[in-house]
Amino acid sequence: MNIITIDGFEYDVSTLSPDAVAHIQSIQFVDSEVVRLQGVIAAMQTSRVAYANGLKGLLTKPSELGEVLTFT
Repeated sequence: MNIITIDGFEYDVSTLSPDAVAHIQSIQFVDSEVVRLQGVIAAMQTSRVAYANGLKGLLTKPSELGEVLTFT
């Protein structure tokens, strides 16, 4: 017997309508996708920081150039 709690009320999933069960499955799918996408976002944020730090290592600081170039 699978019990699900919604708004403080317990329901036996086996007694719910097929439409209600489909909604529960959709909610579970969406919840798992949110978790997966949060992992992707964390990986992309980490990658962005790594790329930004790598770029900083490739750039010459303006004070080391002897003069500052201005583009108009």
